Amino acid sequence: MPKPDSLGQFEQLVLTAILTLRDDAYGVSIHAKAQELAKPKSVSLGAIYVTLDRLEDKGLVSSRLSDPTPERGGRAKRCYQLEALGERALQESAVTAKRIWDVTSEIWGKEWAKAPAKKWGKQPI
Repeated sequence: MPKPDSLGQFEQLVLTAILTLRDDAYGVSIHAKAQELAKPKSVSLGAIYVTLDRLEDKGLVSSRLSDPTPERGGRAKRCYQLEALGERALQESAVTAKRIWDVTSEIWGKEWAKAPAKKWGKQPI
């Protein structure tokens, strides 16, 4: 059983999206950024909202309602931000990912990353 503060891969994507979007982090923009980060996999909007609720329950993110806007028919957006605990959990995940990268690239060589990167439309490392 994972530690309560350990993150799954999808949670890492959502937290990274919130981190990069800063003040523009709301459901639809988070979905678009997560979709970009997850290529070639697709990401459903419903999965984003379920994950945001779970991250909020864990205390990793918080949300607030924006002011209503005419573009949204007078409705407000729910905006999200990383909490200190969420930032720390994402940092720990990034450090772990870096350790994995260091070990696998030492064994497989850094060239192995270029083939999948081209296939998935991402920049080689």
